[in-house]
Amino acid sequence: MKKAIAIIVAMLFVFAVASIAIAAEEKKAVAPVEKKAVAPVEKKAEKKVEKKVVKQFTGEVKAIDKEKKTIAVTKKAKDKAIEEVFAFDDKTAVKIGKDKKTVADLKVGDKARVKFEEKDGKKIAKSITVAPEKKAEKKEMKKEEKKAAEPAAKPVEKKK
Repeated sequence: MKKAIAIIVAMLFVFAVASIAIAAEEKKAVAPVEKKAVAPVEKKAEKKVEKKVVKQFTGEVKAIDKEKKTIAVTKKAKDKAIEEVFAFDDKTAVKIGKDKKTVADLKVGDKARVKFEEKDGKKIAKSITVAPEKKAEKKEMKKEEKKAAEPAAKPVEKKK
């Protein structure tokens, strides 16, 4: 019985070593063919990624020209004001807070984030996102309303 088990284990060991050796030989033969086929595909993918680079610009909306379909956004950088003009079209997504809107809903003075692509020297807006009113601003307004509504409190007298 011990001899039978020893023979079976020896045969399994030989089979395992042989299959590893065969698999290694097949990889060597197939590997050069795969590299040639894969390399051009990767280069094409890299070229596509380079063409569609989406950039971002955040600032305050200064002007909206619906006839020319442009929007001017200005941001302050150190001591300078940088103004960028973006073209928009019907495909440009506009969001105010979480709601989908149109360019007509944008107002001068809104703080906006514009994601855009450069094509033929023009900056084409892909999306414009306007942040909703900040919670802090809303709280301040509520506090001011409460103070105006409350009558002035009488000073408390100290007891001796």
